[in-house]
Amino acid sequence: MARTETVTLTNMCMIYNGERVLVQDRLDEGWGGITFPGGHVEKGESFTDAVIREIYEETGLVIAAPRLCGIKDWQEEDGSRYIVFFYKTDRFSGELQSSGEGEVFWVDLEKLPDMKMASGMNEMLRVFLEDGFSEMYLDEEHERWILK
Repeated sequence: MARTETVTLTNMCMIYNGERVLVQDRLDEGWGGITFPGGHVEKGESFTDAVIREIYEETGLVIAAPRLCGIKDWQEEDGSRYIVFFYKTDRFSGELQSSGEGEVFWVDLEKLPDMKMASGMNEMLRVFLEDGFSEMYLDEEHERWILK
C-alpha cells in the first residue's frame, strides 16, 4: 500500500468582528453561495502565508494571527485527496473590496443560516464554531459528510 498520494491544499478563513463575520457570495457555478473567503496553497508556500495571501486577494484585508481550527477533506474521483484548512481570526486591517471570486460583506453570525449558503456550509460552521469538532470528512461509501 502506497503511503503517498496527490493532494490539493486549500484554505478558508472566518474573519470576525464581535458577532459579525466576513462572508463571500461566491460566483462559482460548481460551488456558489455564501461562504468564507479562501483559496489554494501554492507550491512551496506555508499554510499560514497562503491564507493571509488569499484573504488579501479576495477581500483587500490583511489578516494577522490566523488560528487553525479544523479541516475538511475528501477523496476526489481520481483518487487524489482534497484538503481545506479552516482558520479564524479577529485581527485584520485594510479596506474591504470584492474580487472576481464574489462580493464580500459583513453579516451577523446568527443570520448566516437564513442565507443561501454554499453546499455544506452549515456543517462547516460547526467546525469553525464548536470545540468538539476538528474535521469534516466525506464518507464516500454512504455519500455523507461526517464531523469528527
